[in-house]
Amino acid sequence: MKPPVPRKLTKITKIHGHELRDDYAWMRDRSEEKNPEIIDHLEAENSYTESVMKPFEPLVDTVYEEIVGRIKQTDISVPYKNGEYWYYSKTFEGKQYPVYYRCRNFEREASEVTLDQNEMAEGFEFFSISNYRVSDDGNFLAYATDTTGYRQYTLYIKDLRTGEVLPNRIERVVSVVWSANGKYLFYVQENEVTKRNDTFWRYDIEASTSELLIREEDVLFNMWAGRSRDREYMFVNSAAATMDECRYLRADDPEGEWKLVLPREEGHEYAVDYYDGRFFITTNKDAENFRVVETSVMEPVSGWQQFIPHNPEIKIEQIDFFKGFAVVSELEKGLEYLRVIDMATGNSNRIETPESVYSMGVSAGNAEFDATCVRYGYSSMITPESTFEYDFKSGRSKLLKQLEVLGGYDKDGYETKRVWAVARDGVKVPVSLVMKKGTALDGSAPLLLYAYGSYGHSITPGFSIARLSLLDRGMIYGIAHIRGGSELGEKWRLDGRMFKKLNTFHDFIDCAEWLVEKKYTSPERIVIQGGSAGGLLVGGVVNMSPSSVCAAIAAVPFVDVINTMLDESLPLTTQEWIEWGNPNEKEAFEYMLKYAPYENIREQDYPEMLVLASLWDSQVPYWEAAKFVARLRERKTGDKEVLFKTNMGGGHGGSSGRYDRYKEIAFEYAYALSRVGIEE
Repeated sequence: MKPPVPRKLTKITKIHGHELRDDYAWMRDRSEEKNPEIIDHLEAENSYTESVMKPFEPLVDTVYEEIVGRIKQTDISVPYKNGEYWYYSKTFEGKQYPVYYRCRNFEREASEVTLDQNEMAEGFEFFSISNYRVSDDGNFLAYATDTTGYRQYTLYIKDLRTGEVLPNRIERVVSVVWSANGKYLFYVQENEVTKRNDTFWRYDIEASTSELLIREEDVLFNMWAGRSRDREYMFVNSAAATMDECRYLRADDPEGEWKLVLPREEGHEYAVDYYDGRFFITTNKDAENFRVVETSVMEPVSGWQQFIPHNPEIKIEQIDFFKGFAVVSELEKGLEYLRVIDMATGNSNRIETPESVYSMGVSAGNAEFDATCVRYGYSSMITPESTFEYDFKSGRSKLLKQLEVLGGYDKDGYETKRVWAVARDGVKVPVSLVMKKGTALDGSAPLLLYAYGSYGHSITPGFSIARLSLLDRGMIYGIAHIRGGSELGEKWRLDGRMFKKLNTFHDFIDCAEWLVEKKYTSPERIVIQGGSAGGLLVGGVVNMSPSSVCAAIAAVPFVDVINTMLDESLPLTTQEWIEWGNPNEKEAFEYMLKYAPYENIREQDYPEMLVLASLWDSQVPYWEAAKFVARLRERKTGDKEVLFKTNMGGGHGGSSGRYDRYKEIAFEYAYALSRVGIEE
């Protein structure tokens, strides 16, 4: 087979003295009725990819069987207490989704099913659940479902006493908060077209009516709702990339007035929590890496008292309050720490970490304010995901559950470490590595290098069962913690965004070349991978330095940056202006043009590439990848293959079912292995 060749229909955009030529803008309409051509094209691309990868089907199948064979398919999560009940989920062998349960006494009482996602998903190719929230009295469960992958969730309310799902449905819900009496549910709703979270509502359960409370008019902002752990206060936050605004209301006064904590101010990022009659504000005011202040609920703007001072070496990510204690999530030199503070004495200590390279954070199962322990997750690139309980009084941690890896996994057979690559401007960039012990470091080992580098999102060195299939075949796996993330603090984020975005691409290229220089691998044996904004990274890197790698995997890649950022009607565009720049402004346009992958494809040899998309992805539409591949094939020189595969029933994260997702990972890993000559 030969790769599909789509037709051209030229669209010219004139802007700032430039002409942007786009021969494939027609691909945007996925309607089978109006534009069946695009569906036919995507299916033809899938067929072509399947034909090229057919010789490697046994490898794909083997990797898939290895992944499934290591997983305890029937398993139970660690139960957590919320009110009078214990909540947990369970997976069953052969079932794609978990079943959710609760009981009053976990050890003595039969559990009741709250939701069976497998039953709910019948008849749907994709099915996701979000916003699983139980009312304070335990009577009602709010939850939302997405049945396409478009991340557009419909809210339902279930009466847990009767099992009845109430008849009213609310579309496009992104976050929910219960009032203390359970009579009202507050929710944030996204805009139908732009998907911006722009309205905040109060829903009356008995009357089945909603009242609009706040509309966010600024196109740079999104809203989110939350509640303090002691359940005293509710919060609704308006957030942009560089500023925040928070309102609050007592949870036992659901019909009261939502009051402002601090008005929005350019450059001021802050978050608010409540403890023992005071607001605690995590703020970057006069503190690049954030500090925490406490203040009066009655006068939150003034009278700030220092609670945690700013430390330029440590970024404060968040703070969680429990009765008598606070748990601070810290980031120092690329590593995560949890600091526990005794609220009575002010004494504090970090929870011990047994390894030098790892990932840790406060778990979601910490619903009780009066808890005597905090649960946290811990893993490393060789230590499976573990749930610990840290006792506030004794200062000791207890292992509650560790992911069981079937088949005789021995962590001592692998090694992980962190190295520091030197970027072209002299900045040292941390790279986390994992490999099988005994791997030769003479340049002969294959290496898969992953990175993200945007939005201040840190990629932490955690565990992956699937990754073992790479390591056991002699491949090294690396994570480059490049600028644009927050691994080395807030400055690390700021130095990789807006008019410093090129640092992100340069860091990744320089990390790859440093690893080659230090004999971890060679250009003929290195594969790079990234998804979403990490796909933008991959697209930029293969344009800028195609000879640095032998192959690249770009998943749901944000590669059509300028055209997307010029179109305000597209989901997520306007709020992204403050992250990437608004190309309607000449300075931003000129800078974006330096790295925008679609605009920078040119006549040169490219590495082999696998580009992945999802038809119903709302964050990065499928056509970005489709257009990128079409232009790349048209302009590239050489005979390196460019493959394109679209998930016709998935979303931004791929398939929703766990077995389907394992198959996708197996395909990607088999592709990476096959490109470096490993075929079994």
